[in-house]
Amino acid sequence: MRGVVKGFQFSAITAGIKAGGRPDLALICSEVPAIVVGAFTTNQVQAAPVTVSKRNIRSGRCSAIIINSGNANACTGARGLQDAEWMVKETSDRLHLPRQHVLVCSTGKIGEWIPRKSLHRGIPRLVKGLSPQGASSVARAILTTDRGPKISFFEGKIGKKKFHLLGIAKGAGMIFPRMKREATMLAFLMTDLRIGRPLLKSIFDRVLDQTFHCITVDGDTSTNDTVLLIANGMAAAPLAVRSGSKEALLFEKGLHQVMQELALKVVQDGEGATKRVQIDVLGARSWREAQRVAETIAHSPLVKTSFFGEDPNWGRILAAVGRSKVRIDPDVVDIYYNNVCLVKRGLRRSVGAERRAHHVMKKNDFRVTIALHQGNARFSLWTSDLGTNYVKLNATYRT
Repeated sequence: MRGVVKGFQFSAITAGIKAGGRPDLALICSEVPAIVVGAFTTNQVQAAPVTVSKRNIRSGRCSAIIINSGNANACTGARGLQDAEWMVKETSDRLHLPRQHVLVCSTGKIGEWIPRKSLHRGIPRLVKGLSPQGASSVARAILTTDRGPKISFFEGKIGKKKFHLLGIAKGAGMIFPRMKREATMLAFLMTDLRIGRPLLKSIFDRVLDQTFHCITVDGDTSTNDTVLLIANGMAAAPLAVRSGSKEALLFEKGLHQVMQELALKVVQDGEGATKRVQIDVLGARSWREAQRVAETIAHSPLVKTSFFGEDPNWGRILAAVGRSKVRIDPDVVDIYYNNVCLVKRGLRRSVGAERRAHHVMKKNDFRVTIALHQGNARFSLWTSDLGTNYVKLNATYRT
């Protein structure tokens, strides 16, 4: 059955954390201890569940992930840490698992304590409702300000044996994932492939840099960002633990497809977003300089509001390039909206070009290319526009 990964089960319920009777508690389980790798936020203010999961992931094994939405359990002090530990204990006791094999994630409002009574009643119901077909219910239960669930699936074949990869994510605001290799955005990736942990981690780190680290909605890195990849080996399709093998390359291709699709869905679902914009910086002296220029452009409120207004205000882009702290020559910079050249060698082309660029910006998806002509390095970043709905939503998020 499409969407099913062998040996994984899912469950989601309404526990009463969020208002309005919406699902807010989810569980992902592997029938056998799975190999796990992950990445967590680099924000110095880290939520209690991040602290607990960073510790437990050191075991290298994971059998369950307990997730709640509506409450981030961040900036909650010693009690918050105790609550995250308690969620792990309640889950491990119900499933008869070692505590170090259970990870915990939370998302929602900062500064509020977890309602233990609600979760104490809810976790047994979660365990009872586990099903191989429950992934879509988990994808809905982890949402906060998202407009819809985000799921991606890949099926591959090694010899005569199939393997599967399923990804679930949430995220709409406070999106600028910067995670330490060992990301509010949460992503959970499950595969039934048999693969060694060192190779799994190597592939995961590489794909993470190419996907979730190439998106931004508002430039704010969350206290709770987490991406987890677990592999339980139940597909019976062995993967040679050899970097560069055709099997490893196939798995990396599938993982990239799933993580890229989820990352782009996060941008598309950005709070108040009406546009998804790919920013390509070409001709930089180094990859890092190209990245810095792209991020400066993507985080500029003036640039983002021009995207919302469908106004090809190229001067704002050139100004952002100039303040990126990257040494450039403004007299050789070119700027394109899709294939429409607005700026050539630092000067505006024509009014007609601006009219054509305006029509490009009416699309839900378009590309802005900045050619620096300083070297051969490049970087691509996906971002969204900034409109009135983003301001309204975040101005009253708590009240």
